[in-house]
Amino acid sequence: MKGVILGLAATASDTIAAKRAPEFLSAVDRLRMLTSDDLDAVNEEILRRLDSPVTMIPELAGHLINAGGKRLRPMLTLAAAGLFDYAGSHHIKLAAAVELIHGATLLHDDVVDGSALRRGASTANIIWGNKESVLVGDFIFSRAFELMVEAKNLAVLKSLSHASGVIAQGEVLQLTTQKNIAATFETYLSVVEAKTAALFAAATEVGALIANRSAAEETAMRDFGNYFGVAYQLIDDALDYAGFELALGKSVGDDFREGKMTAPVVFAIARAREDEKPFWRRVIAEGRQESGDFDRACSLMERDGAIADTIDVARSYTQKALDALALAPQNDFSEALADLVATSIARGA
Repeated sequence: MKGVILGLAATASDTIAAKRAPEFLSAVDRLRMLTSDDLDAVNEEILRRLDSPVTMIPELAGHLINAGGKRLRPMLTLAAAGLFDYAGSHHIKLAAAVELIHGATLLHDDVVDGSALRRGASTANIIWGNKESVLVGDFIFSRAFELMVEAKNLAVLKSLSHASGVIAQGEVLQLTTQKNIAATFETYLSVVEAKTAALFAAATEVGALIANRSAAEETAMRDFGNYFGVAYQLIDDALDYAGFELALGKSVGDDFREGKMTAPVVFAIARAREDEKPFWRRVIAEGRQESGDFDRACSLMERDGAIADTIDVARSYTQKALDALALAPQNDFSEALADLVATSIARGA
């Protein structure tokens, strides 16, 4: 299988190597080429759904939607439909719904997190304000549900609406763990499965559902998306301590400044020496951060293998995703999806 990445080095600087990232970007481009016509239709559908006589709505929503995202989630839906030779047109609406759900959650996330940068540009909440971002996010959610209903498939509606609820639960769970230095890796994983993996899983599952495939194939595609989503978020969390703003799409160190208990922090605190525990308590639990604290945190993580182990866990989830995908038909779409997953741990520049 092309593009499989093995044996990433143990240090933060090596694991997130700039020369390896183009392999993932190349895999994204390959998937985009396979779905290009459908993806153009999805983008047109999204623009239609964001239209409103209230001018702030298309302006604010357009700022997010057109900010240069990869359209990864809708491409997953399109590729899943193509994998099963779906011949209808409802996959366009569903892919658009997936992207709108994602966009709405990003608007809400940025308000909750107080983020200033998204995909290299100022966030909507910085430009327009928090209230405006939340309300436009709600508008986008409503448009997504309209698209789900128009697909006229109850199983599809159930999958995407359930994912939307799980995402919201994940947001709340993350708030309860934020700044809690006693949070476990298992709790962190629950947040990731809810906030990120749930939409990946629904995005791929609906491709099988809309094509009326067997229950086993529907489960395989849901598992594929779930495992890929977990791996993808693990790498994002590693990048916050060992990446670049261009790669991450937000300011490096945002998770640290917000006191988020991501995998690198959980691992680092668990392995901290006795005299280092007050440092983690101050910067995470108490939120009292000083100049040089982020660099020290990164140094401790590298020393104790927190970044490398986060990458290792991500690698195990990519293998689970590939195993699930092997249960689906094998064609150009499955090969492109496998390449995407296998190279995803190489992101970083």
